Amino acid sequence: MANDKPSREQAEAAVRTLLAWAGDDPTREGLIDTPKRVATAFGDWFSGYGEDPADYLQRTFEEVEGYDEMIVLRDIEFESHCEHHMAPIIGKAHVGYLPNGKVVGISKLARVVETYARRLQVQEKMTAQIAQVIQDVLQPRGVGVVIEGAHECMTTRGVHKRGVSMVTSKMLGSFREDARTRAEFLQFIDVGPGR
Repeated sequence: MANDKPSREQAEAAVRTLLAWAGDDPTREGLIDTPKRVATAFGDWFSGYGEDPADYLQRTFEEVEGYDEMIVLRDIEFESHCEHHMAPIIGKAHVGYLPNGKVVGISKLARVVETYARRLQVQEKMTAQIAQVIQDVLQPRGVGVVIEGAHECMTTRGVHKRGVSMVTSKMLGSFREDARTRAEFLQFIDVGPGR
């Protein structure tokens, strides 16, 4: 796909076409620079395609004095876009794992979330992708990922329902097999209103 990626000029022309299709004049003063701004915004919003989230998990630390209890990073805010309508998904991810002799810097977990969020997504897929890359690279005893997201494709179009959030989870290893581990993780992240 990288070799046949459209040029910046083609992207800007596509935005002008969409502006005209919507019923406006892409040559009027207020819209003249919109195609450039939209192309720049797309470069930011979808920068995750140019990154490999596994790269962030490569540097680990083993000098942790035998620490083998759960590590949880909660409330990782993210912005994504749904692949069906390209509307924003705004939410929080909660990531936990049980190390198996090595840990990773916590900022790297946030970067993994960010990389997947900066691609066209469905929340279920993003949840599974984050859990699987952590499992594949770190090989912990277990991984848990919970994502809460508000989907603008549902609030600004279609049924127009505000205040609705979607919660997805993916549990691997001991998080899936051991109800106590799963319960401890869910207690740590305390998902829901009022916390």
